[in-house]
Amino acid sequence: MTTLVFGHKSPDTDSTGSPIIWAWYLNEVKGTKAEAVLLGEPNTEAAFVIKHWDCPKPRIATDIADGTKAVIVDTNNPAELPANVNALDILAIIDHHKLVGGLETKGPIDITIRPLACTATIMHDLMDSDAALMPNWVKGLMLSCILSDTLEFRSPTTTPHDRAVAEKLAADLGIAIPAYASELFEAKSDVGAFSDAELLRMDSKEYTVAGKDLRVSVLETTAPKLILDRKDSLMASMTGVAAEDGADQVLLFVVDILKEEATLLIPNDLVKQLAEASFGCTVTGDTVVLPGIMSRKKQIIPALKL
Repeated sequence: MTTLVFGHKSPDTDSTGSPIIWAWYLNEVKGTKAEAVLLGEPNTEAAFVIKHWDCPKPRIATDIADGTKAVIVDTNNPAELPANVNALDILAIIDHHKLVGGLETKGPIDITIRPLACTATIMHDLMDSDAALMPNWVKGLMLSCILSDTLEFRSPTTTPHDRAVAEKLAADLGIAIPAYASELFEAKSDVGAFSDAELLRMDSKEYTVAGKDLRVSVLETTAPKLILDRKDSLMASMTGVAAEDGADQVLLFVVDILKEEATLLIPNDLVKQLAEASFGCTVTGDTVVLPGIMSRKKQIIPALKL
């Protein structure tokens, strides 16, 4: 039976590249038949990476049969996985997020969760000496994942080890990191063709805070004005998206990669209260700028409270 390797819904670069990397490793190094699949359309940056490294786009798996062997990467949150995830035969989890709980397995499994900025960095370590066997396109995917998740080392989640692995990969590939990262962020910022609902779900994760089910969305960009110019329609769309997704509220943080700050849209009193309680700010309009806030995992989710 083929083992499926997949990350979370609304796949970003790490949740697109890491399944491909690990499927390559299982197939070519470990001799285990594996296939990378996605749980949704990749975002614009991830689509750019696949094309740039001439890598076939994994198929999108809308249904995964009960009992399918699976390796889960870049998440351990059941809300971000197939509804029948506990009916799958989960073999391993490779992740860099906090342990959420709720997954149930058929037996003991391999779990690797490390406090690094990127799943691909963990995979590099797990491969050990076999990492030297990676062809350039796999190294390119790995480098892309690390630069994306660290925002070219600007994110507070970045560790010296993430940076060292990225710099080694870039040297092997003969790539200048600043130039390639600029290409990544330009692709990430190209969101003009997406509807408001698609933007609100593009890089979005579900969390419960003080009894409120929240869809916490982050858009990282070097051109925040393109998104903020749409703030009225985005806020108007939040009610419908929340209702369709069974959430109480959508939060949208627009992260300015270059200024290293986030702008949170404030559509109502609930979000105003949440912003002021969580970030110690004073909200006077329909947006609030949060200096230094760049990471959902390390700075946003741990701070959220009412």
